[in-house]
Amino acid sequence: MNENEPKILLVEDSPTDAELTMLALQKSNMANPIDLVRDGAEALEYLFGTGAYAWRAERCLPQLVLLDLRLPKLDGIEVLQQIRANPRTRRLPVVIMTSSNEETDMARCYDHGANSYIRKPVDFEHFIAAVKQLSLYWLVLNETPPGEQAA
Repeated sequence: MNENEPKILLVEDSPTDAELTMLALQKSNMANPIDLVRDGAEALEYLFGTGAYAWRAERCLPQLVLLDLRLPKLDGIEVLQQIRANPRTRRLPVVIMTSSNEETDMARCYDHGANSYIRKPVDFEHFIAAVKQLSLYWLVLNETPPGEQAA
């Protein structure tokens, strides 16, 4: 694996949902490496190069963050707020992937700067299709702001 290859950060506490998301990414022929963290606090350590991820301090950011809402320690909204509050991460594409169908959750995510909000389909084939479209857009078609590098 090329260390400079753009990565996806998956923030998901459910082992089943994490496995399904990674399988859906593989089935959609997405070759980008996926780093998995299990709670909101770990996500922030990863992104800001602190705690167990202090070695990442000088590393580039992932190209995309797939963020669940219902997380231990810090929920997805709190993680999103901290991502947007930091100049280094404020433009990082963050896609909320959740099973929540609450309109208030969706509104809060967009209010705090989410780039996209996707409800996890119950049917796996629909989930694969959604992930394929998501990865095509954010990892292939989307242009990152000038001067920002993902890895």
